[in-house]
Amino acid sequence: MLLNRDRAKLGAVLLLAFSLSAGCRKEEKFPAEPVIAFKSLEQQGDSASFTFTFTDGDGDVGLDSYDNLPPFNTGSAYYYNLYLEYDELQNGNWVRIQFALPLYYRIPRITPTGQNKALEGEMSVALKPWPYSSVGDTVRISAYMVDRTLNASNTVMSEAIVVQ
Repeated sequence: MLLNRDRAKLGAVLLLAFSLSAGCRKEEKFPAEPVIAFKSLEQQGDSASFTFTFTDGDGDVGLDSYDNLPPFNTGSAYYYNLYLEYDELQNGNWVRIQFALPLYYRIPRITPTGQNKALEGEMSVALKPWPYSSVGDTVRISAYMVDRTLNASNTVMSEAIVVQ
């Protein structure tokens, strides 16, 4: 049977071992530029949801509302930081559809606190109304994002889906 003194020693050793193992946890290492991967494109009646995963090694994803000076000013190529493109299958060929209001978005700042700034997560974009055009019945969405140091991610593309 353990005495209180022995229990205290065992507890201290376990606490020290846990603290050392937590301190030695391998820090996630990702490239400084964002990397995205397509996850899903799901239809829900008159809307759809485009979902992708992302990583960013230095955690500089997103913009604050006050990020409006160059190069993030209105009308700049970097005012938005998430860019979606909409393609329709028309007569066997993929055609990029240009809209008066493009499918561009401002991701809010999501930089983590603490020493390790690496980010890993998932984002979904609500697409409403859906579909955007009525010419083609098969569509696909492509996307890329840009971080605050203007590093562009890779471009991902959804699978082709038949609009319901």
